[in-house]
Amino acid sequence: MSSPLHAMYSRDDKKQIEVRTSVDVVPDLGKNASTTAEKISAYFTIAAAALGLLSDGYQSYLMTAANVIFERLYPDDYTPTVATRVSNAMLVGALIGQLLIGLVCDRIGRKVALVFTTLLIVLGATLCTAAHGAHGSAKGLFWFLTFSRGLTGIGVGGEYPAASASATESANEQMLSKRGPVFVMVTNFTLTFGGPLASSVFLIVLSIVGENHLSTVWRICFGFGIFLPLGVLVFRLRMLSSELYRKGAIKRRVPYQLVFKRHWKTLIGTSGAWFIFDFVAFPNAIFSGTIISSVVHNGDIKKIAEWQLLLSSITLPGVVIGALLCNPLGRRNTAAGVILLVSAESYATPIRGTCYGLSAAIAKVGAVIGVQAFAPIQKRLGAKWPFIIAAIANFAGVLVTYFFVPHVTGADLADGDARFMKYLESNGWEGEVGEDEDRNLIGREPSTGSGSAINRVHPPN
Repeated sequence: MSSPLHAMYSRDDKKQIEVRTSVDVVPDLGKNASTTAEKISAYFTIAAAALGLLSDGYQSYLMTAANVIFERLYPDDYTPTVATRVSNAMLVGALIGQLLIGLVCDRIGRKVALVFTTLLIVLGATLCTAAHGAHGSAKGLFWFLTFSRGLTGIGVGGEYPAASASATESANEQMLSKRGPVFVMVTNFTLTFGGPLASSVFLIVLSIVGENHLSTVWRICFGFGIFLPLGVLVFRLRMLSSELYRKGAIKRRVPYQLVFKRHWKTLIGTSGAWFIFDFVAFPNAIFSGTIISSVVHNGDIKKIAEWQLLLSSITLPGVVIGALLCNPLGRRNTAAGVILLVSAESYATPIRGTCYGLSAAIAKVGAVIGVQAFAPIQKRLGAKWPFIIAAIANFAGVLVTYFFVPHVTGADLADGDARFMKYLESNGWEGEVGEDEDRNLIGREPSTGSGSAINRVHPPN
């Protein structure tokens, strides 16, 4: 016999939960129409997540080409210290966005979080495109870019928990057996594809405008980043919340102490493995243009960009392989390529955005440290040492993954939600779960006299 708590998430929950409501029963025709709308919304949510994270990937790799241009245009002003500050600005902003928007998408709603992040990215990209220093000051220009990239980073960072949580829940409801591969292609692949896209846009613009107008080139490249998030804004304004979120959201009195008591080991795994990955990946991606320019004859910018395009494209087959193997081998055994998937599936719906955002934020600390340390290590120890340290870090990542990342399968996320609710109830937590007509009361009797529809979930015997 199934648990009453699991019944909260059953496809046929009306037969398993006693509902106290003053609202008339909705006819079957209306329910079917709603189901169709939810299916359409779910597919658009997944597609919008892909485009939104593609925009994030583009923004993340944009500085790779911009660093080369700024070094050429402002050789005296764009020092390694300034380059590190401008490059780190988006990473610091992303850290803030991941923590803040992770909370927002759980406590307020997925839709609010996604619309907010989209608008922030549009605003930040617009400011970057129009960046100027007072009286043509290069110093002022780079401080303007530092602020604008930081603002963009808040939106980019917020996209991680909000888009990933909504995408995994929608995929769970519409394509359960393919949820893992679909999620990897929607998140990891699109984020990685942002690198080749940024290099391709740069090469196209450079070929059209020419190397004599590099100031125009970088502004057009930043401006292109405005249109990607604008393309998904319309869909996000019309999206519906997933069934998992409508039934499982905890918007008040979130038991964070119980959450960390239950998930401390998992958080070490997801945040630790992701920290190491970003510590290695981000500095090598951001400064790859600088590295390549040191070995390319005559400092040919076009040739440097072509090498960047090749290097960023090499990683794409690895992501596809990870998508194909995450089901047969399991998430942990392919964690290096699917760490985002593990971070999304390891936590219940009420805390998915928060824990995913926390894991991603700690990962961005790794990225900031890596970017900050890259130039000093290369300068003091030699060009080969950043790569030696990266190899050592990758080995540490294998150990963290093995000992702390859970062996997550492709099971229905509703099962994990039911276990989480049972855990909360068994530890004495009381409160409302769900939103609107899908609200449930855990651990106490519903108050009388309320006209709202509230489902009572009784404790298991």
